[in-house]
Amino acid sequence: MDSDIVTNSVDETIELGQKIGSQLQGGEVVAVCGPLGSGKTHLIKGIAAGAGAEDSDCVNSPTFVIIREYAGRLDIYHIDAYRLNSIAEFEMLGFDDYCYGRSVVLIEWADRIVSALQSINYIRIELEHAGETKRNIHIENIPGYIDCR
Repeated sequence: MDSDIVTNSVDETIELGQKIGSQLQGGEVVAVCGPLGSGKTHLIKGIAAGAGAEDSDCVNSPTFVIIREYAGRLDIYHIDAYRLNSIAEFEMLGFDDYCYGRSVVLIEWADRIVSALQSINYIRIELEHAGETKRNIHIENIPGYIDCR
């Protein structure tokens, strides 16, 4: 199932993330794509909070460390693919080790490594600018147990 959503502020983008995160059951991979400043990190901050991250206020882009881990109701792994130069670098992170029944893997800048995800079932979220704070958000492959509306 696919869904198109418009958010009008940073707070609404975070709230959408919280709604999605609160319905995650574990075992999901969420690929988040979009240009610089489109709200990827804000959405991921909300998803982590909704999935029960104990320190969701500390969620930020892990660009310089590549992976951040957040404990909560689920084990949350936030991967930033921006600085990765190849699919091989992504695979060397041990991506498969982060994918298990109690985990949620959130991949920021996933468009850079999307070919490495072809063999798995993942949720794809594309954000795009629609104004200064307005964002068009397209979500693909939404599991039936998640209601984004």
